[in-house]
Amino acid sequence: MKKKESRLRRAKRIRAQIGLLGVHRLCVFRTPRHIYAQIIAPSSAEVLASASTVDREVKTQVKNGGNIEAATQVGKVLAERAIKAGIQKVAFDRSGFKYHGRIKALADAAREHGMEF
Repeated sequence: MKKKESRLRRAKRIRAQIGLLGVHRLCVFRTPRHIYAQIIAPSSAEVLASASTVDREVKTQVKNGGNIEAATQVGKVLAERAIKAGIQKVAFDRSGFKYHGRIKALADAAREHGMEF
């Protein structure tokens, strides 16, 4: 099985479990150059808050969008926007990626700035 197919299979399994919980989910996607995060409503119909390395606010603060420093900044900005929208408790959807490196850095930064997983 190819790498992307395996990741998507894991993501599908994770999302099924989160769907049973019926809570907001913090969904993360990464590419070699950027990282994106968004908080999605339990109905999966609307995005309540989002942040990424292509946002103007984050882009000015980081030199490169594909490293741990950038992921930490995205986690911080996302947590601030989520709290402003009235969301504190979420389920972490890592989209099948390993909980390691940039994914872990984003999650830790979001926790430090008030999010609960």
